[in-house]
Amino acid sequence: MSLWGNFDTTTLVVIVLVTFASSYLLSYIVLEFLFIKELEKVYHILEQMRGEDYSLLKDDLASKSSPFGRLYDELYSFASTKEREIAELKKLEQFRRDFLADVSHELKTPIFAAQGFVHTLLDGAIKDKTVRTKFLKKAAKSLDALDNLVHDLLTLSQMEAGEIKMHYENFDIYNMCQEIIDELEDKAQKKNISLDFSKDTNPGLMIYGDQRRLYQVMLNLTSNAIKYTEEGGWAKIILKQQDGEAFIGVKDNGVGISNEHAHRVFERFYRVEKSRTKKKGGTGLGLAIVKHVVDGHNSKVQLESKPGEGTLFYFTLPLAKQSEQPQRNKGKKTSNEKV
Repeated sequence: MSLWGNFDTTTLVVIVLVTFASSYLLSYIVLEFLFIKELEKVYHILEQMRGEDYSLLKDDLASKSSPFGRLYDELYSFASTKEREIAELKKLEQFRRDFLADVSHELKTPIFAAQGFVHTLLDGAIKDKTVRTKFLKKAAKSLDALDNLVHDLLTLSQMEAGEIKMHYENFDIYNMCQEIIDELEDKAQKKNISLDFSKDTNPGLMIYGDQRRLYQVMLNLTSNAIKYTEEGGWAKIILKQQDGEAFIGVKDNGVGISNEHAHRVFERFYRVEKSRTKKKGGTGLGLAIVKHVVDGHNSKVQLESKPGEGTLFYFTLPLAKQSEQPQRNKGKKTSNEKV
């Protein structure tokens, strides 16, 4: 007699149905918890992606551990990339807004000043020769400041866009530094500031670079040193050879710059103290242009300063070789006119 002979037909049917139901229930439970629920989570994640809610999406994905692990890893990577892109776009948009606000403010200052002088003359002051001459000079000074600002803006934009090439050549950096001293000597004397040239090398120290642009870099740095040094102080250009390079610096014992501001002084329109800068003048773009020119020579302008003790700006450039001119950055693009 077979095993099944002990059961009647009804009992067999019941056993089969129970077995089938149990299998179905077990399969449903497995599908529900290991597949269907995970699909619902994937659908929820995709809905978040459609709404570009990547920050919350990353939090959801970070804790996932399931059979869909690889899919979650891919979605997490995608969400991370998108979040970074969105953050960068927001940063650029804020930078654009700040830049436009700064430009508008800087342009308005000389325009309003010149406008005020002209309207005063038109209202009758032009009849007074002394007043007329005084106000016309002030209006001209404001318009010159406006011209310098627009020029610096164009120069900096061209540098950042890489539209214009530098022109490299061997030249005597010693003589160039001496020319800067000669050009700014009168300006320093008017403030009773001692302007010196500190060097431990002889004339004829040759380097390879864009002479015109580096001249403007040194002119800018030295002018700033005089501008932000109180009467009776000192400023100096430093030139020396070290480790096969030319060390070029400008040092003063002026007001100095705190650590809070030191890392930002090379930004466009950045002001350490707006009131101080307004009184001293300038476009607020000089150091930004200095940075681009020095960067264009594969170097980096450095800053050392303490409030009340003065400031040192410096950078290094390789010495030129008479038999073989360095090919660094030949053809690299930057600006084309004065700094």
